[in-house]
Amino acid sequence: MFFHIKELQYNAKPERPDAVYAKKLQEVLGGQFGEISVMMQYLFQGWNCRAEAKYRDMILDIGTEEIAHVEMLATMIAQLLDDAPVDQQEQAAKDPVIGAVLGGMNPQHAIVSGLGAQATDSVGYPWNSRYIISSGNLLADFRANLNAESQGRLQVVRLYEQTTDRGVRDMLSFLIARDTMHQNQWMAAIEELETKQKALVPASFPQELEFQEVSYQFMNFSKGQESSQGRWANGPSFDGQGQFEYVAEPKARGQVPVLKPAPAFAHSTPGMEPVLANH
Repeated sequence: MFFHIKELQYNAKPERPDAVYAKKLQEVLGGQFGEISVMMQYLFQGWNCRAEAKYRDMILDIGTEEIAHVEMLATMIAQLLDDAPVDQQEQAAKDPVIGAVLGGMNPQHAIVSGLGAQATDSVGYPWNSRYIISSGNLLADFRANLNAESQGRLQVVRLYEQTTDRGVRDMLSFLIARDTMHQNQWMAAIEELETKQKALVPASFPQELEFQEVSYQFMNFSKGQESSQGRWANGPSFDGQGQFEYVAEPKARGQVPVLKPAPAFAHSTPGMEPVLANH
């Protein structure tokens, strides 16, 4: 069950209208790494959680907070669109759509949403539920969450630097701070899970069923050997089960693929023997 509190979690008050910046803010609202994505990702992870109660509670705490962030951004976008478009006002009075285009704003803000936020990114692509990850494996999910918060914080910081509006920066500084906490939170949860189980996902799969000869080999598939200098190519593996090995010239281990001729109903190229594919 959810309750709505009328006050925002934090202020969302721009100093002045800016329809172009409202279009930019749509990215961190409805983009791949926007607030709608993390909101839905965390809520579904929480609702699907079969682990001990503290994990479910923690995931739903942050998921519910992300609803508040969606509300803050939607409110900010709507206020940035007040009196929009800010350019070509005379032309806009005659035709708001033309004015929107000339002013650089998202014309759908004038046509579709009536000067309100949308569940889209900054170029108008609709938010997509395929952006979210809820696998049922908490370690896999928490690593995805860390990535989402890292990308989201990066985008908000970039947007912070693209405006001088003190009201907008004030709200973004709050969101950046919360992303700082959320990255730390997921790192703490990942570390805790890794102490309880193996670092690899899924931990329950017997490693003896792997083709273990290549389990810890870093294979050089490019010219030059600069990649051999990385931590991933030398020393103990992070799961504690092996040693990294650098393979400068990896060899092909498989067969040359040969496909049978297609049956008549497939209407493939007639009268030709299968061609050997070289890799």
